[in-house]
Amino acid sequence: MKSLAELKAIKEKMQSQVGLRTESSADVRVLVGMATCGIAAGARPVLNTFAEETAKHHLNVLVTQTGCIGMCQYEPVVEVYDADGTKTTYVKMTAEKAARVVSDHLINGNVVTEFTLGAN
Repeated sequence: MKSLAELKAIKEKMQSQVGLRTESSADVRVLVGMATCGIAAGARPVLNTFAEETAKHHLNVLVTQTGCIGMCQYEPVVEVYDADGTKTTYVKMTAEKAARVVSDHLINGNVVTEFTLGAN
């Protein structure tokens, strides 16, 4: 990144891909921890993958970022809130793991237990 204009272009691109609003008709929410510790651990590619994969599969899922989730040693951390209110916390995420969470959990309804907080 070399200029303020380039930063603004990146911001606008991400805002068009990621639902950064507080209200949504989506039944499922995906929150990616994007505090300093999350970003340093690689949360940006995880966020991008969730946004791209949910859009590619036309899923009614709100993908958004949040601040510190409070578990820095497990970053990048992703919380998935299902339609019934169930929360699943995925830890030590990568872009590849995010793609699998989309296919297994968000599309097929199967929690990827080996990526969850309980398994780590």
